[in-house]
Amino acid sequence: MLNKIPYINLIKQSREEKKEIFKALNKLFLKSEFVSGDEVEIFEKNIRNFLKIKYCVALNSGTDALTLGLHLLGVRKGDEVITPPNSFVASTASIVHLGAIPVFCDVYRDQNIDPKQIIKKITKKTKAIMPVHLSGRACEMDEIMNISKKYKIPIIEDAAQAIGTKYKNKFVGSFGKIGCFSAHPLKNLNAIGDGGYLVTDDKTIANKVKSLRNHGIVDRNKISTFGHVSRMDNIQAAVLNLRIKKLKNVIKKRRINANLYIENLKNLKNIILPYEKITEFNTYHTFVILAEGRDRLKSYLQKKGINTAIHYPHLIFDQKAYKRKFKSPKKNEFKVAREISKKILTLPINQYLSIREIKKISNEIKNFYQND
Repeated sequence: MLNKIPYINLIKQSREEKKEIFKALNKLFLKSEFVSGDEVEIFEKNIRNFLKIKYCVALNSGTDALTLGLHLLGVRKGDEVITPPNSFVASTASIVHLGAIPVFCDVYRDQNIDPKQIIKKITKKTKAIMPVHLSGRACEMDEIMNISKKYKIPIIEDAAQAIGTKYKNKFVGSFGKIGCFSAHPLKNLNAIGDGGYLVTDDKTIANKVKSLRNHGIVDRNKISTFGHVSRMDNIQAAVLNLRIKKLKNVIKKRRINANLYIENLKNLKNIILPYEKITEFNTYHTFVILAEGRDRLKSYLQKKGINTAIHYPHLIFDQKAYKRKFKSPKKNEFKVAREISKKILTLPINQYLSIREIKKISNEIKNFYQND
């Protein structure tokens, strides 16, 4: 029987952490603190200390972090927000939900936004710039920050996939006015359900988000504004407080795995590897290669028991949801994003992979191209 190599391994993580998670949850059940409580406050403190930032507000998703963040930057109906078209749909959805207009910008071949293209997209309606640190790689934040200062346009960072990633030794998510993170089960710092958090050095923004996440309630009987229900529950916070202690080791193992791939595949001419730039510290949320004959390679690896993924096969402006509301760009626009969308392939990179498994994956990729 073929031994399959999973793309992710949440089962192994759950088995490994079962006892300590159950112990933590048992304490919560005894206190019956579920919606909010000490664990949420501890988690916010843990993130502040980890990222070296003044404020963290725990929320129920990275999507809500983006939506509330944009709202507090003053983004309203008819405004424009510049962002890349090759992200997870939440980046654009948060803009659209506010009645604003996503203005897409082409990317580098590392999948991250091209600052030179940002300048070309700025208009009088531009209210925010949303770089996405895709796959755990850092955007060119020096250039983006210079654009922000020159044009007086605030930056909201989508760092959903990049907890712990650094650009020039500074954590991504801490450059702009607001940084937004996800704690979805697939992330490097993962909850057992939905979760997210917003970080900022702006006290006013932090206080407003805390109010908005809880109906706008001041106390039990007073409401300062009409808010939302976007609280992180105490259960997810308790799990995250356990897992943040292991985050550095998780990142270390993923970086080791990435280096093993690079060492094994560096001489293969049919693929482009995600080499770490001198300016960045890559946390490898995903390990994305650019592969010739991507779909055939994916199918071949699947037959060999190796699960892979594509992040993301369809650009957002090619999705039906986008076409229903906005005009599609011309075919000669977004040349890089269109090109790499046909080549990107995500290999397993999770911290539970063995050296033997990475060598097997690498050898099968070599075999595919040698026999193709």
